[in-house]
Amino acid sequence: MADMTTDRDIRDTVREKYAAAARAATAGPSSSCCGSPADEAGVFGPGLYADGETEGATAGALGASLGCGVPTAVADLHEGETVLDLGSGGGADVLISARRVGATGKAIGLDMTDEMLELARANAADAGIANVEFVKGFIEDIPLPDASVDVVISNCVINLAGDKPKVIAEAARVLRPGGRFAVSDVIADEGMDEATRADMAAYTGCIAGALTEAEFRAALAAAGLTDIEIRPTHRVHDQAASAIVRARKP
Repeated sequence: MADMTTDRDIRDTVREKYAAAARAATAGPSSSCCGSPADEAGVFGPGLYADGETEGATAGALGASLGCGVPTAVADLHEGETVLDLGSGGGADVLISARRVGATGKAIGLDMTDEMLELARANAADAGIANVEFVKGFIEDIPLPDASVDVVISNCVINLAGDKPKVIAEAARVLRPGGRFAVSDVIADEGMDEATRADMAAYTGCIAGALTEAEFRAALAAAGLTDIEIRPTHRVHDQAASAIVRARKP
């Protein structure tokens, strides 16, 4: 990946794509994180959420969903917890989390794109949910103190980072002891061909930047996380699948 482009190039390209997605969110069907209609084949976007899984999120927030899974369905959120969503986009998973942790809890969305942050804050205002905060920053350098959150979630975003092990290490840093990591992400098949990995268009569409299962497990373990579980949910490409990734901070 280092030969393909710099981390800054990756970040700028991803930011440009998601700024455009935010601007288009109210103008018609959103694009998925893999660049096709969000509901195509049911593998990306709001169609992945089942009945009863979206309480708290507005139609606008769900319509802007670009993810590959439903991390809030497996994060086992509890009253009073603090949840951090990496790459929170239009805010759907933040709003769902905020409703689940209740008034004594808090949900924080972290995003680097001004347009997405503006959209998320508007969606939170429309939902009338007060226990949320949307913060600008990079998932490789989370602007939160050590041991400040109970749960880290993310929906099809870590694969877009240039330095994925650093993202995972940062997630581990901000988790409290006993805290939980529960994300949906794209997992590359072993032996993904170099043409796919080298395609920048595919990168901004999730596929080329994805870790293999072995690489994801190694990054989680290196960050000090335990009880690692990676469970594929559905195919998103002929060389990649969406998966639920869970781990715990001792």
